[in-house]
Amino acid sequence: MEENLRKKYIPMTETTYYTLLSVTSPRHGYAIMQYVSELTKGRIVLGTGTLYTMVGRLSADGIILAALDSEGRKAYRLTPTGRELLRQETDRLKKQLTDGIDVLSGEAAEQ
Repeated sequence: MEENLRKKYIPMTETTYYTLLSVTSPRHGYAIMQYVSELTKGRIVLGTGTLYTMVGRLSADGIILAALDSEGRKAYRLTPTGRELLRQETDRLKKQLTDGIDVLSGEAAEQ
């Protein structure tokens, strides 16, 4: 993977992260918005402007691909580069969470 893509996308915004999670299986725009909302239990609601601006950027950078589905709608899916970026960001977040839990657990013990 190109280093410039890693620098551009890691750390990821929450909306980018959840959008990439949603296209681990092919989904069209409305299905992406629904999936993200359901996965986050309504905490993140993507607007169409936000989504399509992001999808355009992700497509241009080769992180997702667009293809017409059987109903003629444009469906998006993760590329191998996108999957690798998503894996790296998930690992980074996991480490961040572990550090936070460790520190906060230590604070509880100190009190």
